[in-house]
Amino acid sequence: MTQLTDQEPLRFLQIHIDAARNSTDDFNLFHDKNKWSRIKGNPFGGPIALGFQLECLIEDQVRRYREHNNEVSKISDNQLRFSNYQFTFANVVKPGEVVQVDIKKSQFKSGDNPTLGNRIAIKNEQGIVLIGHKKETQSPLFLNDVDLSFQADLNHAPDRSYIDGTDYFYKRKYMSNGNAKNFLSGSLADQSVYFDELEDKVSFPEMYPAALISCALLERGFKTNHDFENEPMVYTSHSISIDRQLTKRLKSNDMLHLLVNPPVEVQADKGLGKSGVTQYVHQCFGVLADNAVLFRAEIALTPLEAILKEPLIKS
Repeated sequence: MTQLTDQEPLRFLQIHIDAARNSTDDFNLFHDKNKWSRIKGNPFGGPIALGFQLECLIEDQVRRYREHNNEVSKISDNQLRFSNYQFTFANVVKPGEVVQVDIKKSQFKSGDNPTLGNRIAIKNEQGIVLIGHKKETQSPLFLNDVDLSFQADLNHAPDRSYIDGTDYFYKRKYMSNGNAKNFLSGSLADQSVYFDELEDKVSFPEMYPAALISCALLERGFKTNHDFENEPMVYTSHSISIDRQLTKRLKSNDMLHLLVNPPVEVQADKGLGKSGVTQYVHQCFGVLADNAVLFRAEIALTPLEAILKEPLIKS
């Protein structure tokens, strides 16, 4: 495994968690320094970092890894338009903990479907926090065959509603340079690499629009009267395909349509859910105002109660 060494230790403080959750409107009690104790059976003893926050750290570390190893041109030369993130959550990160991002040597597969990929893990002193891979491909690895033909009406859909004729919950958000900067800073990334007003540089990180999924999921739960204190849910895995070309064209105030479908029950095989524990998988999409699909994601959660019996969760 390779770890970038020309940097200070990576340590998440509560201010980083607050910056990330505020910039994405994530009101999950797990991240709130004042309300985490309201969660029934919470084993963590305090607030924890956001899953998407950790994945944004991975995005930034992989960017630095690609630059350091002269791999940036390989993406453009092979028209690898999509960034694909697939991670299983194994534990949590608490304020004050130092983490490290281990990136395994890149593997490039040529041919009809060229792929540039890396195995990646985030670790803390207790061990692995999340593990999986990031792959660059020509087409999305996840949910590429889902029909979104109804999306033509999204520009006029009421916020926080269900799309007529479908089971999709709809949440409208807008891109914001300031929020994206705060999300980057909260994810221990250098915002000046992505945004610089004096140079007229605007480059939204791939993970920022996808991170708004949490807000959409929470608002859907609020709409269905989910009890966040007594029936808490935790992420078990994320599988996300992001259109790199569409991300590059994002500007502040661009509209983003978030779509979340009802969960499908599946059985977990690893990670926080462990074998035999039921997971609830949502298909989620981010669609731009011109109906272009910015990202596709499968987000898996499981009730906290279901994993309290597993020793992987440490208090």
